[in-house]
Amino acid sequence: MHIFTVSDMVCGGCASNITQAVQRVDPDAKVQADPATKRVAVESQRLASEIAQAIAAAGYHIAE
Repeated sequence: MHIFTVSDMVCGGCASNITQAVQRVDPDAKVQADPATKRVAVESQRLASEIAQAIAAAGYHIAE
């Protein structure tokens, strides 16, 4: 499982956009995006870097 902190995920719409972006890279990915904690948990066979790139391409920033 990959865990990311997405600092600019502020609402359910953001969570939905992030989920869709990840699932474009891996349609079988299980994504839990929580705007309250800014935490995105992704269960995927893809590399963390691929998931991170998908989130960034959707316009969101992953905190270090």
